[in-house]
Amino acid sequence: MRLSSLISAKAELTHSSAESVPIVLSTRVRLARNLRECPFPGWAKEDRRREILEQCQKSLKALPRMRTGLNLCIEDLNELEQKILVERRLISRELCSGEKGGGVIISKDQSCSIMINEEDHLRIQVMRKGFHFRRVWKTINALDSSIEAQMDFEFSSRLGYLTACPSNLGTGMRASVMMHLPGLVIANDMEKVIRAVNQLGIVVRGLFGEGSDASGSIFQISNQQTLGESEAEIIKHLSDTLNTIVDQEHNARQRLLTTDNARLWDKIGRAYGILHNSHLLSSEEGMNLLSLVRLGVDLQALPEDCRPLIDRLLIEIQPGHIQFAAQQQSKTAEKTEDRDAYRAHMLRDAFVSAPTLDYQNTHSSKLNSGKSASS
Repeated sequence: MRLSSLISAKAELTHSSAESVPIVLSTRVRLARNLRECPFPGWAKEDRRREILEQCQKSLKALPRMRTGLNLCIEDLNELEQKILVERRLISRELCSGEKGGGVIISKDQSCSIMINEEDHLRIQVMRKGFHFRRVWKTINALDSSIEAQMDFEFSSRLGYLTACPSNLGTGMRASVMMHLPGLVIANDMEKVIRAVNQLGIVVRGLFGEGSDASGSIFQISNQQTLGESEAEIIKHLSDTLNTIVDQEHNARQRLLTTDNARLWDKIGRAYGILHNSHLLSSEEGMNLLSLVRLGVDLQALPEDCRPLIDRLLIEIQPGHIQFAAQQQSKTAEKTEDRDAYRAHMLRDAFVSAPTLDYQNTHSSKLNSGKSASS
């Protein structure tokens, strides 16, 4: 696998020209599918898993969308390569730690990836920068139809698509967004929001899914129920909830600007200063600092053209990316302190030509809610 070509390629989440909005970073829809009359990956023996992998690879790589992409066997990748794919949300940690016979096919622009032999035979996902459920659903629905024309899926007229985990029965669909919610975090309102949306059947997780932390005030929010609802109903229910969260984040920012203005700008200003001058930064601290500076862009203390840089750095300062970037410069980054030093160096370079914070240009009325769910 050529990591340099993957990282330098124009990817959906790092170099996309799609609309970037203040609160919603990206939209993802994932479908779980299983082959008819084949044992689920968790029950299949290694030889059978390899047969299924080969069968799926042959069919999937013939699809027009995937023809020019990467076709990878997980066991052929080293730990660093696997880590980078996880950090780009192209594969799951579960696929890396699973039994032999796992694979993934990734489209050239990295907007689509299809995992093979994770929990289900196929985990099809499409991602897009911004808040675009309709566009993402249209894309993945067409892709799913193309795959189903070549492969027979396990389907029940009563239960819908059959999956390894009962929570995925029915549509087999998980729709999610990555949301940047620093206002709610700073105002200590995030726990209240999580409890409220959980009661609506919506799940809130960290950046890399279940069990991960919400570094940088970034949360992954998705539907929990797939049985008994159509894809359109799931997307509408989730969109309505997400628009409410956007409003709550917007209101939290307005309250902070009104009642705690000095503390808010002190946090943003200190974050900007540390990014310019630090020499050791952990990935978590780097994420939190970038989060605050991104909030500064939202509040128009920095120009809008700083946002794509920050969104790209939120991915590229992750440990795997840092280790690889350091190796490309013939520097050692196997130890945590080495990675922290290189991360700080990289962020100093990234912000060396950035403009200073313009507090005079800010005003609470300029806040943008960041909604574009209907697009």
